[in-house]
Amino acid sequence: QVQLVESGGGLVQAGGSLRLSCAASGGTFGRSAMGWFRQAPGKDREFVAAISWGGRSTYYAESVKGRFTISRDNAKDTMYLQMNSLKPEDTAVYYCTASSSLAEVKGEASNYWGQGTQVTVSS
Repeated sequence: QVQLVESGGGLVQAGGSLRLSCAASGGTFGRSAMGWFRQAPGKDREFVAAISWGGRSTYYAESVKGRFTISRDNAKDTMYLQMNSLKPEDTAVYYCTASSSLAEVKGEASNYWGQGTQVTVSS
């Protein structure tokens, strides 16, 4: 059973940066596609970014492209989301997710989800 634990959320001013981490345990991290989603109050959960198991392929939502960078360190069983130039509209709970394919991750059909970490961007 894969377990995912997010960390790194917090309160930051607009224009600032945060780096989220997602630590995985209990499974074959290095063979899993992974991604980040977010859910703002009163809104549906939305896709943010995804990365292939080897890290060679990455995908981003248009709203974060050029500002966020997804990466992973398979030796540490950890995935990251570097968030720069943060905006108030980036405020949400951020979730990491893992699955056997990128299609499942991007399609919000992943097998495994973390509990989420709150990111709040003040104006």
